[in-house]
Amino acid sequence: MAQDLDHLGRPIIVVTGMGIITALGQGQADNWKALTGGVSGLRRITRFPIAGMRTTVAGTVDFIPVDEMSAPALSQRLAELVIEEAVAEAGIGSKGDFPGPLCLALPPVEMEWPQRLALAAAAGAAETVDYAALLRAAGSGDFERFYRRFLFGSVAEGLADRFGTKGSPVATSTACASGGTAIQLGVEAIQRGEADAALCVGTDASVNPESLIRFSLLSALSTRNEPPSAASRPFSKDRDGFVMAEGAGALVIESLEHARARGAKILGVLEGCGEAADGFHRTRSSPDGKPIIACMRRALDDAGLAPEDIDYINAHGTGTPENDKMEWVGVSTVFGERAGSIPISSNKSMIGHALTAAGAVEAIFSLLTIRNGVLPPTINYDIPDPALPLDCVPNVARPGHVRHAISNSFGFGGQNVCLVLGAEPR
Repeated sequence: MAQDLDHLGRPIIVVTGMGIITALGQGQADNWKALTGGVSGLRRITRFPIAGMRTTVAGTVDFIPVDEMSAPALSQRLAELVIEEAVAEAGIGSKGDFPGPLCLALPPVEMEWPQRLALAAAAGAAETVDYAALLRAAGSGDFERFYRRFLFGSVAEGLADRFGTKGSPVATSTACASGGTAIQLGVEAIQRGEADAALCVGTDASVNPESLIRFSLLSALSTRNEPPSAASRPFSKDRDGFVMAEGAGALVIESLEHARARGAKILGVLEGCGEAADGFHRTRSSPDGKPIIACMRRALDDAGLAPEDIDYINAHGTGTPENDKMEWVGVSTVFGERAGSIPISSNKSMIGHALTAAGAVEAIFSLLTIRNGVLPPTINYDIPDPALPLDCVPNVARPGHVRHAISNSFGFGGQNVCLVLGAEPR
């Protein structure tokens, strides 16, 4: 077998650049220092009024300004910044000329309340506004920026234009698995021979009143508002829901052959991808755990590894009673007697749940774990749950040699993606 091919005769895919922003800060260095220090980035929401809200905390990224606040505007800005960091580290291409496609994960795009209210105000007094009046106002030409901003493709097109990626950008939104999906799409494009390199990005800035209320109505969010840093409690018996968050992660990935030819530094290997969707329910996992189990097993098979080869699991670990239970069902089935001794930490205890960006962000944290030999903690683990007898690296980081890791992303609607990441080409 050729040195640059995997066990299935496909190009080995490596990571040569990474960029990250979370509620902990901007850039790899600041994020890694805070993450391994057990620092929480969760805070009181100040972006909009929270009076009467059951949940008043989130992992907002308020330190990155945008001209006119909206989820797509901030999502695009976060993506620009992490791409700049990743491309600079990879030393690939030139400014505005990235030599591969863009695979982007982003949240659903819809016009938000500030823009709706502006349109309604332009249509006339509230008691006289009807659909025809709204159409006349929208067609006046004063709201073209709203139209362009709230097209689903606007974020991807803006990024592709700025960074000069090749071909049509691929934008996907597969719930909380989206970031993993974007990476998988880039891997498969290179394996098919369609590109030598790809830019894989997950970005999300969805902390707005409507999204917060929707998740709250699903009883999915933590209502532990005091103090904000204690709200996210993955795997702890007293967990009561996830905490919405924002962030972005970008990875430059290449075939090993391409990276070696240009003398690039290899940061890690994307050894395998697994995907499974069950469609069991709009929000709940299948109670038998089969899709989660299949997802992890497919990722291991794709990587050519056995369960005993995995040294660390970056859990999806949202902190909802349902998710954490089902993730343990999957892990205990796949790993058997080893399940309780494999370190399994949840970054969401500190950064919250970055939704469509989570898979990309947590893949980066997994690679940093492998490179630095430090296992990030799961903070707020105060009351062990006897139903989940796992090693969640409770509260304090610890040294750990990791050769191969799994990063799990399980989304609403049964969307599941698992990535297997390694230290160096085998």
